[in-house]
Amino acid sequence: MKEAAGMRVLITGANGFVGPYVRDALRSVCGDGVAVAATSKDGGPHPAFGQVEELDVTDPAAVQDAIVRHRPSHVIHLAAVAALGAAQADPRNTWRIHVGGALNVANAIIDKAPGCWLVHVGSGLVYGESAKTGRPLDEGTLLAPIDDYAVTKAAADLALGALSRQGLKCVRMRPFNHTGPGQTEAFAVPAFAMQIARIEAGLAPPVIRVGNLDARRDFLDVRDIADAYARAVLNSRDLAPNSIFNVASGVSWRMGDILDRLLAWSSVKIATEQDPLRLRPSDLPCIVGDATRARTLLGWAPGHSFEDTLAAVLEDCRARVAEVPEA
Repeated sequence: MKEAAGMRVLITGANGFVGPYVRDALRSVCGDGVAVAATSKDGGPHPAFGQVEELDVTDPAAVQDAIVRHRPSHVIHLAAVAALGAAQADPRNTWRIHVGGALNVANAIIDKAPGCWLVHVGSGLVYGESAKTGRPLDEGTLLAPIDDYAVTKAAADLALGALSRQGLKCVRMRPFNHTGPGQTEAFAVPAFAMQIARIEAGLAPPVIRVGNLDARRDFLDVRDIADAYARAVLNSRDLAPNSIFNVASGVSWRMGDILDRLLAWSSVKIATEQDPLRLRPSDLPCIVGDATRARTLLGWAPGHSFEDTLAAVLEDCRARVAEVPEA
């Protein structure tokens, strides 16, 4: 293992779905000697971190103060509007967080901790229209985002690339779809699984209403995504100061096949019913990424089968339904 002594990693958006997995990955990849400072807009006690420090990345003075106090060797910038629906509902806020927040973090690093590496978490959705070729998307693919979530992620990604010319040491990560226990119902896999869990518990009729299930997406286990971020931290000294990495499986899953897999594990018979209100053709029928660069330069590869991930999400949703007290 490379030497992790002296590594001080500040995580923004640590309260989100991915944050606790990143903490575990840092310990696994970099060793127990890595110091982790967890921050999020909503601070407070957290089972994974003990305590999360309050930090609003849209407040430049607060960000500068955090960088000065923690003197991080690395920042993993997770803070974001996680769900596409929320990003679309308030585009102005999405621009503030995705672009303004990223620039606040980057400028604070340049001004106060120029030796610090920024690991920026973007999105594979930045490729947008380019996915229509049907070919796997690599880091040289044209960015052509099609919605507020993706265009703000792309804008931040490009802005940080420009700041690298001013001395910012930045690694730009572009993760594709990922899921796992703890993800909210704003995302397709836990949305399917929670409906199944509620039906099994007798809390809903045995019918799942669906829209277009023909879209194909590249999915990973969240633990594999977090592992890639940790490897970017560990290998940063060997990277060019403006490296870009896709984090993807290279395999596309049809959404209907994911639902069928989950339904096959259900303890009750569940029907699916098309909902005309949800029946929209996908703007991007198939998205699949090429992560050859991460495999080569970071030594990264997915370590979890997606079938096992789906099973874990369903079990997690069953446990969450069981915890809700009856009315």
